[in-house]
Amino acid sequence: MLSLYNTMTREKEEFTPMNPPFAGVYVCGPTVYGHSHLGHGKSYVSFDVLLRYLRYLEYKVRYVQNITDVGHLTDDADAGEDKLQKQARLEKLEPMEVAEKYTASYFRDMDLLGNLRPDISPRASGHIPEQIELVKTLFEKGHAYEAGGNVYFDVSSFPGYGRLSGRTADDQRTGTRVRSADDKRNPRDFALWKSAGEDHILQWNSPWGWGYPGWHLECSAMAMRYLGETIDIHGGGLENVFPHHECEIAQSTAATGKEFVRYWMHNNMVTVDGRKMGKSLGNFTLLRDLYQRWEPMVVRLYILRSHYRSPLDFSDEGLAGAKSGLERLISFKSRLGSPEKGSASEAVLDLVSRTETDFRKAMDDDLNTPGALASLFEYVRAGNILLEGELSEADKHQMTVLLDTLATDVLGVQLASESSGGSSEELCRILGELRGYLRKNKLFQEADKLRDDLSNAGFSVRDLPGGASEVTADL
Repeated sequence: MLSLYNTMTREKEEFTPMNPPFAGVYVCGPTVYGHSHLGHGKSYVSFDVLLRYLRYLEYKVRYVQNITDVGHLTDDADAGEDKLQKQARLEKLEPMEVAEKYTASYFRDMDLLGNLRPDISPRASGHIPEQIELVKTLFEKGHAYEAGGNVYFDVSSFPGYGRLSGRTADDQRTGTRVRSADDKRNPRDFALWKSAGEDHILQWNSPWGWGYPGWHLECSAMAMRYLGETIDIHGGGLENVFPHHECEIAQSTAATGKEFVRYWMHNNMVTVDGRKMGKSLGNFTLLRDLYQRWEPMVVRLYILRSHYRSPLDFSDEGLAGAKSGLERLISFKSRLGSPEKGSASEAVLDLVSRTETDFRKAMDDDLNTPGALASLFEYVRAGNILLEGELSEADKHQMTVLLDTLATDVLGVQLASESSGGSSEELCRILGELRGYLRKNKLFQEADKLRDDLSNAGFSVRDLPGGASEVTADL
């Protein structure tokens, strides 16, 4: 049986959804004001594996992952400027243009990593009515108050606040680097609705005036909208535990009187020389840049070689090791060929059974992907030995099915024999030559249309002296 580490109880617990075989999973998605870095990759690969394994176990999963396009302030709580509005000012764009640009970039990066698309990707800006209704409910039940045009959650009205993070009242404060807003009754109180000044582009009308929702509010509203008042699994990064998830629990439970989440899962961070990788520290590596040096499946395998609850220290040595591992898997699949079905031998059936048992034992233990990979590489070693002898097409077919199921369907590692990076570079070269040819022959209308089409498809075009053009994949 699958056991998952529950951050709330600090124990591994057997996973039993409320309404089997249905399981609801909500994961905090990206704030779309920049391109994704490796830290995002680790987080969303981790929850992609959860999704894939639950479906392998024949659960019918609804996977919801939000897009934050409003309300996430630069100080990650109740102070500062909206991150999208700040980026919009820097790029001289509308905030929703920024949201569209980086949402598209996010999904391109995740697609290349092999992550399955969420069943629902709700946007915070598209669920303002649900968030306003949630605030109204909190007012009615005595958990919210208005001050200075803002609406705050009264933490003193919810005794369980701090249970997820284990923080005491003295530890909590606002959970930010800045001092508390002057209009709060208590420094621990958090914003449900913020009053918007004239310079704030993103704002909506509400019973409390023109404003915008607090960052924490959106996830509660959207999770309950699509998964019900109590959901099976809620995931996110360790940095979300406090204050974000602590606030979600408070406002959701206070509104419904029910347990909000049954299993809380949190992935650990990517580090660089022992320090967290992040935009605020300037030590991040964008996935789109990483893909220029390493195939996306190498990056995915690199992430899977660490447990989701363990930190992953970024290094080229680790990526090189993942590349070697991927090549072993691809080589083994190539040796198996494209065999036909039939009755496999006892030796192959025994190897397949043992491998699947070991793989499932590792995955059932809180998604232990390093252990699962170890079972796969042992399978490759033993399988290569068998391939030195006489194996029937049926034997090879049985071995291929298991490899595809465990490596690709569950772990999401695509075992294509050709280099996706090389083919991408070749495509860019051809497209650049084509645009250069059109320009040199004064077919400017056609050249401009090709440039626009490439830009819309995620490519960058740079015209060089002499009429040549350079095309690069905007990954």
